[in-house]
Amino acid sequence: MRIGLAEAKARLPAVVDRVFHHSERYVIERRGRPVAALVGVDELARLEATSPAGERPLGALALVGAWAELDDAEIDAFLANVRAARDADTGRPVSVES
Repeated sequence: MRIGLAEAKARLPAVVDRVFHHSERYVIERRGRPVAALVGVDELARLEATSPAGERPLGALALVGAWAELDDAEIDAFLANVRAARDADTGRPVSVES
């Protein structure tokens, strides 16, 4: 079933109830374009179990767990370097001509 984002927000408890009790699936649309899906946890587990083992996520999903093998000190040091570089960057010169 397709549902607009505003309607999904307004009816979220009822939509979740239909997913849970009736195994319905919803495609949530924003401005007529599908942006998300709402499925039950059993359906999600089945989908995750059948996805190819070597398949790599794309986009923002690729970032999930990307730093899992780093410890907190390494992440803190990396972020400190990013902040220092950002603070040192004065931007590019701008000339204002009249």
